[in-house]
Amino acid sequence: MSNPQVLEVALYGKRIGTLTLLPGDQTLFVFDQEYVDDLQRPTLSLSFKDVMGGLITDIRRTRTRLPPFFSNLLPEGALRDYLATKTGINPSREFLLLWMLGKDLPGAITILAADGATPSFDRDEKKENEEPSQSGEYHFSLAGVQLKFSGMVNASGGETFPASGVGGSWIIKFPSTIFDRVPENEFVMMELARAIGITVPEVRLIPLEAIQGVPQNRRQQGGNQALAVKRFDRTDSGDKVHIEDFAQIFGVYPENKYERASYRNLAEVIWLETGESGLTEFIRRLVFNSLIGNGDMHLKNWSLIYPDRRAAQVSPGYDFVSTIAYLPDEKLALTLAHSKQITALSLNELTWFAAKARLPEKQVLDTAKETVRRFLEVWYRSETAEQIEESVRAPIQQLLERIPLVKEVAHG
Repeated sequence: MSNPQVLEVALYGKRIGTLTLLPGDQTLFVFDQEYVDDLQRPTLSLSFKDVMGGLITDIRRTRTRLPPFFSNLLPEGALRDYLATKTGINPSREFLLLWMLGKDLPGAITILAADGATPSFDRDEKKENEEPSQSGEYHFSLAGVQLKFSGMVNASGGETFPASGVGGSWIIKFPSTIFDRVPENEFVMMELARAIGITVPEVRLIPLEAIQGVPQNRRQQGGNQALAVKRFDRTDSGDKVHIEDFAQIFGVYPENKYERASYRNLAEVIWLETGESGLTEFIRRLVFNSLIGNGDMHLKNWSLIYPDRRAAQVSPGYDFVSTIAYLPDEKLALTLAHSKQITALSLNELTWFAAKARLPEKQVLDTAKETVRRFLEVWYRSETAEQIEESVRAPIQQLLERIPLVKEVAHG
């Protein structure tokens, strides 16, 4: 590949910069001067914000990989391999994958080849005999590992189908090939969160047979229902709302989403950028996911959203799953205060956490105690909790009995 290839990066439909693939498989991102000079410019990412609040424009070239902000727009693991199979692109060729997926990325970003040209690439020889995509569009590309489509759902909750055009307003998440009935688990955990006051999007369980275009190998694995989650980065009228996850904010590649940062780091950013309301929401989710034994709240499972295009808010919650129902691991994805152990969660631990992150201690403790009280009320007295299968309920109940914060609130 001797000639540079260029992708245009647009935010809310307006070009703000370019990604250029240079000889030596290097990628360079450059902001357009018009975006740099615009004092009312929409926010692309806090990762491009300097300590004075200005825009960082001196961005390092990367080799083979895209810069971390853009790399995090791509799917991971088996989902990336599935996409590579459908396109004939080597899964390590991130520049080309981003071009293939660029019309329906998370948030308000679109990526198009400059001047409408098609970047040149050599098909992966290992993929040449694989089934090609019939439509030329790829809507199963939202960041993450689980197989999911950007799709549409009928208002009646009936038939659903992957988007035939760009811009589905729901994410349709298929059963796991490893763990049983994950969509059902996530559905009820999201509804529990909603019941105690956490902001989450609308969710629905949908029979697999009602979904058109389901890959055949997905119909008999991990259950017979999919989870539909309404996209909060799209308005009811179809407009895009910009979001970014904390791997993007911290400039961390997806494979390091369990490392390079702690919940303290997240809290510091959320407090600085969103104030009291954002901190309250963060503490609620942190405590809630500890109580349900969710050990997978890594950097990519926390996001900020920009409803006015400039100022950050904590996005609605997502990916709430009781992982302890599948893996007997009582650790959080990231370090809280002194450790990752869920059974270390206590008022003392949160006091230390607040002090180290320079958060208002009273707000942190009051929010944590309120969250536990609301959770216990819903857990023992709601119809939502009654829907939880015993294989999920039992390990959560056992965990609740061993968390110091639960005992402190219950007996306080």
